[in-house]
Amino acid sequence: MKTKPKSQTTSPLRRGGASVIRIVLADDHPVVRIGVRNMLASEEQVEVVGEAGDGDEAITQTLELLPDILLLDLAMPRLPGLEAMRSIMSGSPSVKIILLTSQISTQQIIEALQIGARGIVLKDALADHLNEAIFSVASGDYWIGGKRVVNLVGALHDLMQKAATPERKTYGLTPREMEVVGCIVEGCSNRDIAKQFTLSEETVKRHLSNIFDKTGVSTRLELAMFAIAHHLVDPSV
Repeated sequence: MKTKPKSQTTSPLRRGGASVIRIVLADDHPVVRIGVRNMLASEEQVEVVGEAGDGDEAITQTLELLPDILLLDLAMPRLPGLEAMRSIMSGSPSVKIILLTSQISTQQIIEALQIGARGIVLKDALADHLNEAIFSVASGDYWIGGKRVVNLVGALHDLMQKAATPERKTYGLTPREMEVVGCIVEGCSNRDIAKQFTLSEETVKRHLSNIFDKTGVSTRLELAMFAIAHHLVDPSV
Protein backbone atom coordinates (compact mmCIF):
# COMPACT_ATOMS: atom_id res chain seq x y z
CA MET A 1 0.00 0.00 0.00
CA LYS A 2 1.43 3.40 -0.95
CA THR A 3 2.17 5.87 1.81
CA LYS A 4 3.69 9.27 1.85
CA PRO A 5 7.24 9.37 3.25
CA LYS A 6 7.61 10.27 6.90
CA SER A 7 8.80 13.81 7.52
CA GLN A 8 12.07 14.37 9.32
CA THR A 9 10.24 15.77 12.34
CA THR A 10 7.20 14.68 14.29
CA SER A 11 5.90 18.27 14.32
CA PRO A 12 2.95 18.94 12.01
CA LEU A 13 3.81 20.22 8.55
CA ARG A 14 2.82 23.78 7.76
CA ARG A 15 0.72 24.86 4.81
CA GLY A 16 -0.13 28.49 4.26
CA GLY A 17 1.23 29.40 7.70
CA ALA A 18 -0.98 26.92 9.60
CA SER A 19 -0.20 23.45 10.92
CA VAL A 20 -1.32 20.49 8.84
CA ILE A 21 -2.85 17.58 10.77
CA ARG A 22 -1.29 14.35 9.46
CA ILE A 23 -3.66 11.39 9.55
CA VAL A 24 -3.42 7.63 9.13
CA LEU A 25 -6.75 6.02 8.25
CA ALA A 26 -7.31 2.40 9.32
CA ASP A 27 -10.50 0.60 8.25
CA ASP A 28 -10.95 -2.79 6.63
CA HIS A 29 -13.66 -1.52 4.26
CA PRO A 30 -12.21 0.29 1.20
CA VAL A 31 -15.50 2.12 0.65
CA VAL A 32 -15.25 3.63 4.14
CA ARG A 33 -11.67 4.74 3.54
CA ILE A 34 -12.68 6.32 0.24
CA GLY A 35 -15.61 8.07 1.90
CA VAL A 36 -13.48 9.44 4.73
CA ARG A 37 -10.80 10.62 2.30
CA ASN A 38 -13.45 12.44 0.28
CA MET A 39 -14.84 14.08 3.43
CA LEU A 40 -11.40 15.32 4.40
CA ALA A 41 -10.37 16.41 0.89
CA SER A 42 -11.89 19.86 1.35
CA GLU A 43 -9.93 20.49 4.57
CA GLU A 44 -6.68 22.21 3.65
CA GLN A 45 -5.26 21.65 7.13
CA VAL A 46 -5.79 17.87 7.08
CA GLU A 47 -3.69 15.38 5.11
CA VAL A 48 -4.15 11.59 4.94
CA VAL A 49 -0.57 10.28 4.86
CA GLY A 50 -1.26 6.55 5.14
CA GLU A 51 -3.93 3.86 5.15
CA ALA A 52 -4.35 0.42 6.67
CA GLY A 53 -6.81 -2.42 6.10
CA ASP A 54 -6.29 -4.45 9.29
CA GLY A 55 -5.07 -4.08 12.87
CA ASP A 56 -1.51 -5.24 12.24
CA GLU A 57 -1.12 -2.86 9.31
CA ALA A 58 -2.56 -0.04 11.42
CA ILE A 59 0.22 -0.57 13.96
CA THR A 60 2.93 -0.68 11.29
CA GLN A 61 1.69 2.41 9.45
CA THR A 62 1.26 4.42 12.65
CA LEU A 63 4.65 3.60 14.15
CA GLU A 64 6.33 4.20 10.77
CA LEU A 65 4.62 7.45 9.79
CA LEU A 66 4.02 8.92 13.27
CA PRO A 67 0.84 10.81 12.32
CA ASP A 68 -0.81 13.39 14.54
CA ILE A 69 -4.05 11.38 14.52
CA LEU A 70 -4.97 7.77 13.77
CA LEU A 71 -8.55 7.16 12.65
CA LEU A 72 -9.03 3.54 13.75
CA ASP A 73 -11.95 1.23 13.05
CA LEU A 74 -12.96 -0.63 16.22
CA ALA A 75 -13.81 -3.90 14.44
CA MET A 76 -10.63 -4.68 12.50
CA PRO A 77 -9.56 -8.09 11.12
CA ARG A 78 -6.40 -9.89 12.29
CA LEU A 79 -6.13 -7.64 15.36
CA PRO A 80 -9.14 -5.86 16.93
CA GLY A 81 -9.06 -2.10 17.28
CA LEU A 82 -8.62 -2.05 21.06
CA GLU A 83 -5.69 -4.50 20.88
CA ALA A 84 -4.09 -2.44 18.11
CA MET A 85 -4.54 0.63 20.30
CA ARG A 86 -2.60 -0.98 23.14
CA SER A 87 0.36 -1.71 20.87
CA ILE A 88 0.30 1.76 19.33
CA MET A 89 0.06 3.58 22.67
CA SER A 90 2.96 1.49 23.95
CA GLY A 91 5.15 2.28 20.93
CA SER A 92 4.04 5.86 20.20
CA PRO A 93 1.97 7.37 23.04
CA SER A 94 1.96 10.81 21.41
CA VAL A 95 -0.33 9.65 18.58
CA LYS A 96 -3.93 10.70 19.21
CA ILE A 97 -6.45 7.99 18.34
CA ILE A 98 -10.05 8.51 17.23
CA LEU A 99 -12.13 5.34 17.05
CA LEU A 100 -14.57 4.96 14.16
CA THR A 101 -17.34 2.47 14.84
CA SER A 102 -20.82 1.44 13.76
CA GLN A 103 -21.72 0.67 17.35
CA ILE A 104 -19.93 0.48 20.68
CA SER A 105 -20.90 -0.67 24.16
CA THR A 106 -20.37 1.41 27.28
CA GLN A 107 -17.75 -1.05 28.50
CA GLN A 108 -15.82 -0.67 25.23
CA ILE A 109 -15.97 3.13 25.51
CA ILE A 110 -14.57 3.05 29.04
CA GLU A 111 -11.87 0.56 28.04
CA ALA A 112 -10.91 2.62 24.98
CA LEU A 113 -10.56 5.77 27.08
CA GLN A 114 -8.48 3.91 29.65
CA ILE A 115 -6.14 2.68 26.91
CA GLY A 116 -5.75 6.19 25.53
CA ALA A 117 -8.41 6.95 22.90
CA ARG A 118 -9.07 10.65 22.46
CA GLY A 119 -12.27 10.43 20.45
CA ILE A 120 -15.11 8.15 19.40
CA VAL A 121 -17.16 8.86 16.27
CA LEU A 122 -20.07 6.70 15.13
CA LYS A 123 -19.93 5.90 11.42
CA ASP A 124 -23.52 7.01 10.86
CA ALA A 125 -22.49 10.46 12.13
CA LEU A 126 -19.20 10.83 10.21
CA ALA A 127 -20.52 13.54 7.90
CA ASP A 128 -21.68 15.63 10.85
CA HIS A 129 -18.91 15.04 13.37
CA LEU A 130 -15.64 13.78 11.84
CA ASN A 131 -14.03 17.11 10.93
CA GLU A 132 -14.93 18.72 14.24
CA ALA A 133 -13.74 15.64 16.13
CA ILE A 134 -10.37 15.78 14.35
CA PHE A 135 -9.80 19.45 15.12
CA SER A 136 -10.99 19.02 18.73
CA VAL A 137 -8.62 16.12 19.34
CA ALA A 138 -5.74 17.82 17.51
CA SER A 139 -6.12 20.81 19.84
CA GLY A 140 -5.81 18.57 22.90
CA ASP A 141 -9.45 17.96 23.78
CA TYR A 142 -11.58 14.81 23.62
CA TRP A 143 -14.56 14.03 21.38
CA ILE A 144 -17.14 11.78 23.04
CA GLY A 145 -20.88 11.44 22.62
CA GLY A 146 -20.98 13.81 19.67
CA LYS A 147 -19.37 16.76 21.43
CA ARG A 148 -16.04 18.27 22.47
CA VAL A 149 -14.95 17.37 26.01
CA VAL A 150 -12.23 19.63 27.41
CA ASN A 151 -11.81 17.91 30.78
CA LEU A 152 -12.54 14.19 30.56
CA VAL A 153 -11.92 13.48 34.24
CA GLY A 154 -14.10 16.40 35.28
CA ALA A 155 -16.91 15.36 32.93
CA LEU A 156 -16.94 11.79 34.24
CA HIS A 157 -16.72 13.03 37.84
CA ASP A 158 -19.72 15.32 37.34
CA LEU A 159 -21.67 12.48 35.79
CA MET A 160 -20.93 10.09 38.64
CA GLN A 161 -21.83 12.78 41.18
CA LYS A 162 -25.15 13.21 39.41
CA ALA A 163 -25.68 9.46 39.58
CA ALA A 164 -24.65 9.10 43.24
CA THR A 165 -28.02 8.46 44.84
CA PRO A 166 -28.95 5.34 46.82
CA GLU A 167 -32.58 5.49 45.81
CA ARG A 168 -33.52 3.50 42.74
CA LYS A 169 -35.86 5.38 40.43
CA THR A 170 -37.28 4.96 36.98
CA TYR A 171 -37.26 8.75 36.45
CA GLY A 172 -40.69 8.61 34.88
CA LEU A 173 -39.46 6.60 31.91
CA THR A 174 -42.13 4.70 30.00
CA PRO A 175 -41.66 0.98 29.21
CA ARG A 176 -40.70 1.87 25.62
CA GLU A 177 -38.21 4.48 26.83
CA MET A 178 -36.67 1.88 29.15
CA GLU A 179 -36.24 -0.41 26.14
CA VAL A 180 -34.52 2.39 24.24
CA VAL A 181 -32.20 2.99 27.21
CA GLY A 182 -31.26 -0.70 27.16
CA CYS A 183 -30.41 -0.45 23.46
CA ILE A 184 -28.23 2.63 24.04
CA VAL A 185 -26.24 0.76 26.71
CA GLU A 186 -25.70 -2.05 24.18
CA GLY A 187 -24.26 0.48 21.72
CA CYS A 188 -27.14 0.49 19.22
CA SER A 189 -27.55 3.31 16.73
CA ASN A 190 -30.87 5.07 16.13
CA ARG A 191 -31.25 2.99 12.99
CA ASP A 192 -30.74 -0.24 14.95
CA ILE A 193 -33.35 0.78 17.54
CA ALA A 194 -35.85 1.81 14.87
CA LYS A 195 -35.45 -1.53 13.11
CA GLN A 196 -35.71 -3.56 16.33
CA PHE A 197 -38.98 -1.95 17.44
CA THR A 198 -40.41 -1.14 13.98
CA LEU A 199 -40.24 2.61 14.56
CA SER A 200 -39.11 5.53 12.44
CA GLU A 201 -35.76 7.09 13.28
CA GLU A 202 -37.60 10.34 14.04
CA THR A 203 -39.66 8.51 16.69
CA VAL A 204 -36.47 7.12 18.21
CA LYS A 205 -35.02 10.64 18.33
CA ARG A 206 -38.14 11.88 20.14
CA HIS A 207 -37.85 9.05 22.66
CA LEU A 208 -34.20 9.97 23.26
CA SER A 209 -35.07 13.64 23.69
CA ASN A 210 -37.68 12.71 26.32
CA ILE A 211 -35.22 10.37 28.05
CA PHE A 212 -32.54 13.07 28.16
CA ASP A 213 -35.03 15.51 29.71
CA LYS A 214 -36.15 13.00 32.34
CA THR A 215 -32.68 11.81 33.36
CA GLY A 216 -30.88 15.15 33.08
CA VAL A 217 -28.15 13.91 30.73
CA SER A 218 -27.26 15.28 27.32
CA THR A 219 -25.35 12.58 25.41
CA ARG A 220 -25.68 8.87 24.65
CA LEU A 221 -22.51 8.10 26.64
CA GLU A 222 -23.83 9.93 29.70
CA LEU A 223 -27.16 8.13 29.36
CA ALA A 224 -25.49 4.70 29.19
CA MET A 225 -23.34 5.38 32.25
CA PHE A 226 -26.32 6.90 34.09
CA ALA A 227 -28.46 3.84 33.32
CA ILE A 228 -25.84 1.43 34.64
CA ALA A 229 -25.16 3.51 37.77
CA HIS A 230 -28.89 3.68 38.56
CA HIS A 231 -29.59 0.02 37.77
CA LEU A 232 -31.97 0.90 34.96
CA VAL A 233 -30.38 -1.96 33.04
CA ASP A 234 -28.37 -5.05 33.85
CA PRO A 235 -24.79 -3.75 34.43
CA SER A 236 -23.39 -6.84 32.70
CA VAL A 237 -24.90 -5.70 29.36
